[in-house]
Amino acid sequence: MLALGIGQWWRSKLSLRWRQLSWIACWISLYAAETLPTCPFSCKCDSQSLEVDCSGLGLSTVPPDVPAATRTLLLLNNKLNILPSWVFSNLSSLQRLDLSNNFLDQLPHAVFGDLVNLTELQLRNNSIRTLDRDLLQHAPLLRHLDLSINGLAQLPPGLFDGLLALRSLSLRSNRLQNLDRVTFEPLVSLQLLQVGDNPWECDCNLREFKHWMEWFSYRGGRLDQLACTMPKELRGKDMRMVPMEMFNYCSQLGESSSAGLEVSGPPCTKASLEPVKPKPGAEPEPEPSTACPQKQRYRPVSVRRAIGTVIIAGVVCGIVCIMMVVAAAYGCIYASLMAKYHRELKKRQPLMGDPEGEHEDQKQISSVA
Repeated sequence: MLALGIGQWWRSKLSLRWRQLSWIACWISLYAAETLPTCPFSCKCDSQSLEVDCSGLGLSTVPPDVPAATRTLLLLNNKLNILPSWVFSNLSSLQRLDLSNNFLDQLPHAVFGDLVNLTELQLRNNSIRTLDRDLLQHAPLLRHLDLSINGLAQLPPGLFDGLLALRSLSLRSNRLQNLDRVTFEPLVSLQLLQVGDNPWECDCNLREFKHWMEWFSYRGGRLDQLACTMPKELRGKDMRMVPMEMFNYCSQLGESSSAGLEVSGPPCTKASLEPVKPKPGAEPEPEPSTACPQKQRYRPVSVRRAIGTVIIAGVVCGIVCIMMVVAAAYGCIYASLMAKYHRELKKRQPLMGDPEGEHEDQKQISSVA
């Protein structure tokens, strides 16, 4: 009877343990089903890194069943040509998005509006011709942006506003001819800028961007070659190597255009500056001021720095010259004083007498005696 009671007690205890383990396994399976949803058809999913790889499948649309917890979504090497504005609305955890090597030609302004955690965006080798100003306004954590090998002819002002964390930007192989400095000034963390293989026109429209490039290089930023295609005199030459003196005519054009807008009346000529001779017998009338305002000569930053260097060097050289003159005068005075001292010393020697001479005279007197 005792053995029978012990056996029943063990069986009941084992059944209770089994029920507990079953409930635990059920809860684990439900949790896994919630955190790791089903992978889109034909795509590869990694539950560890939360990466969904749908590259090279010939897709014309983005799979609608991408898990909401996805952090990396690879859609490169497909046939995507249109992206609806809501296509990434449930992927707020997405950090890396690769849309390279597709046929995208236009991006809706709100297509990346819900990707607030996005840090890397690859749009390389598409057919994008224009970008909306508000395209990246909701991605403040973006660090890497690749827009190379597209058809971009210009960048809208304000495109990079708010991208304070952006470190690398590629604009290679587009149709850019000039860029606006104001567009790049918000990129305070930028470390790498690629702008090569574009048909740059090195004219007045690119002068301000050249100033920004010099500042960007000065603070340690890396920049590839920006080769000019126009004008012919600068073809193939790096924009950074073009001296600022080449852009002097830009300031003259700006001054002449502003003067033409502000001044109403005939332009200043030599004849207008000559005083009008009064007629004989007539009272002289007060002459209106016809003097042309003298334009200040534009001096580029490099010239102003050179002038400042010359002034500082002149001041230093002047101080050194004054010190040398003072030293020479001191040497001359010291030499003259020493010469005078030696002359006086020679004059005093016969008066002081020579003890050796007196001793010889005494010997001569004793011998005579």
